[in-house]
Amino acid sequence: MQQLPVGFAMALAQRPEAMQRFSQLPAQRRQQLVAQARNAQTREAMQALVQSLF
Repeated sequence: MQQLPVGFAMALAQRPEAMQRFSQLPAQRRQQLVAQARNAQTREAMQALVQSLF
């Protein structure tokens, strides 16, 4: 798996349940989220991405 963007990894680390949900997703969906995280321009966008796991 490709490395997580730092901001995304930090946002996931702040929400352990989000980290767990992310790790349980199919590989293709994880890759989509990582790509979206790489394109996130703001902290709020990154947090919204993490929130989308719920």
